[in-house]
Amino acid sequence: MRHLEVKGVRAGYGAFEVLSGVSFSVDKGEVVALVGPSGSGKSTILRVLVGLTPPSAGTVEIDGATIDYQRAASVRAARDRMAIVFQQYNLFQNMDVMRNVTLAPVRIKRRDRAEVEADAVRLLEKVGLADKHDAYPDELSGGQQQRVAIARALALKPEILLLDEVTSALDPELVNEVLDTIRSLAADGMTMIIVSHEMAFVREVASKAIMLDKGELVEVGAPAALFDAPKTARARDFFGKILRH
Repeated sequence: MRHLEVKGVRAGYGAFEVLSGVSFSVDKGEVVALVGPSGSGKSTILRVLVGLTPPSAGTVEIDGATIDYQRAASVRAARDRMAIVFQQYNLFQNMDVMRNVTLAPVRIKRRDRAEVEADAVRLLEKVGLADKHDAYPDELSGGQQQRVAIARALALKPEILLLDEVTSALDPELVNEVLDTIRSLAADGMTMIIVSHEMAFVREVASKAIMLDKGELVEVGAPAALFDAPKTARARDFFGKILRH
């Protein structure tokens, strides 16, 4: 049984359809990268998974159980198993790092504060911010703020971590510190779905890459095979342009 199964999902905004029947699967411990041109539906897939953009057709299953996006309880249950990190950090500017990381587990999941804070210390150490517990977001670089956002997502103890272009808002010199965090999570066996334009990074960490274009799945494969020897004309054109040296 697949850990996550997306079957024929369609979604859009008003009359505009962004996803046109997308299907793919994710196994436990797998790192799946969604790649393709801007506007192809990559970020919309992540929003569909956590119920921010409900699908108009198709199904999403976790361990064989279908998520009913029309039922708030079903969406909450799905969000208990998935966490998303956006390209904008969305940290609370009036709260220090520790409070940003611990707020949701304490307030929403009703976990014991001492236990959550102990977890937060461990997570901040993992993302390289062990000395930043008391710092406020405006005292941190963009890369540090994004790593806090990742720690905040991990504090919810998700089974699947969704990362939406988490390096795109960063200055180039700050990208690697975030990518190093994701490398560490991949090495630990965290199941992840990553939307990224960092093709060298995708080649390194992803076990599977999925190319989308105009809301449709174009091609799926191991990153090296997909990038170096794509089977479809559209994929050959796309990768030929972005990977040309």
